[in-house]
Amino acid sequence: MQCTMLKSKLHRVEVTHAELEYEGSCAIDSVLLDAAGILEYEKIHIYNINNGERFTTYAIRAEANSGIISVNGAAAHKASPGDRLIICTYVILHKQELDTFKPVLVYFDKNNQISHCKNSILAQTA
Repeated sequence: MQCTMLKSKLHRVEVTHAELEYEGSCAIDSVLLDAAGILEYEKIHIYNINNGERFTTYAIRAEANSGIISVNGAAAHKASPGDRLIICTYVILHKQELDTFKPVLVYFDKNNQISHCKNSILAQTA
């Protein structure tokens, strides 16, 4: 059996640019990519908190420590500067890998700086 699992997440990053005429993809500060273990040209899933849009593209490296999150090409219709995004990657694992697997979850402040990292999501209770 194989399962598709969350590999990494950039939680609540802010869009800094939306470049419609760019070839495509999402440029992400390389420090943020490395922190989450996201590879350049890796498929990413983007969830826009502001407008509910959900779409896929691929990651490219932006300048280190720039805070850049640039949604490019056709995807620029789905996100605007100032929007908050959740950017995720997924991995397919065999059943025997599931017990030891932990995702990388990276959380951000209002300046696209890493506030903290975790390996699990704790359910909130009322």
